[in-house]
Amino acid sequence: MARPISKVAPQWWDYTTLDNEILEDAAKLDIDGLLQLSREGFEVHFFDTLEEFYLAEALEYVEAWRQATPDNPTGICGPIGPTEQLPLVPRIVNALDIKLHDAHFWGMDEWVEDGKVVSTDHPLSFARADMQMCFDKIRPELRMPESNIHFPTGDLTEYIKSYDEARCLVMQGGQGEVKHWAFNDPPKREGEWKDNPPPPQEYRKLGTRITDLHPMTVIQNARTSGGGYVPQVPTTAATVGPIETWKTDRVSIWHPGHHDNPFGIRLTALMISKKIPDSSVPMSLLADHPNVTFNYYRNGVGTVAAEMH
Repeated sequence: MARPISKVAPQWWDYTTLDNEILEDAAKLDIDGLLQLSREGFEVHFFDTLEEFYLAEALEYVEAWRQATPDNPTGICGPIGPTEQLPLVPRIVNALDIKLHDAHFWGMDEWVEDGKVVSTDHPLSFARADMQMCFDKIRPELRMPESNIHFPTGDLTEYIKSYDEARCLVMQGGQGEVKHWAFNDPPKREGEWKDNPPPPQEYRKLGTRITDLHPMTVIQNARTSGGGYVPQVPTTAATVGPIETWKTDRVSIWHPGHHDNPFGIRLTALMISKKIPDSSVPMSLLADHPNVTFNYYRNGVGTVAAEMH
């Protein structure tokens, strides 16, 4: 049977093109059901307070950086979304006098306009957010060299090479409404992939690149970062790819409950746990990664039920 046409963007693939049985199974999951999805290589964790949730997320930075040595530089790849963990990181580093001279950081993505990555003057610049909310607040004598902070800007080959020059212990991220990590969005429904989305093994061949953004991603970023002002949001971005993701020791996804909805944060956990990778749901491709963690804020899990507002 032919795959359904997307209900939200007919020229694209997305989760609305999945088999109904998968969607229905995800919608039925309660908190206990989510916990039971843990398996070898995929762990589900819950946090009872937002304070504990974001502190644990910030500590992933510190734990990755504390392992760095001159002979074994290590680091973390981090998102903009969530951002609440970012100001906590310099507080911990400064309070504990942690020297970051051998530590590394990779930004996940950045907006692109007119074929060029935006500068830090752009109001939505991810690099600017990282620097202002985190790195500029670390005491100068503790701060890592600028050469150890990698953003997917300029010559992307340098960014790609950096994953072989230092060990990325954790790739941290959130989950967008289109079920992406970074800007690994579902592909367009065109050409070779008009009737079926790319097989997982094809999608996983993608590295850091400039890519078109699914309309759901544009709408979401306007809502979460721009007060709903869609014209301000670029429709392309530079993003870390699956190739680099599979070079990391662990992928850590954080679900505070407002970046994606109750259904979405259930669907991807189910597909990863049951090993149902499908490139219309890019996050589900992590079913094949050997070490993935989903972290939920308990009160953000919500319910999947009809509720009029």
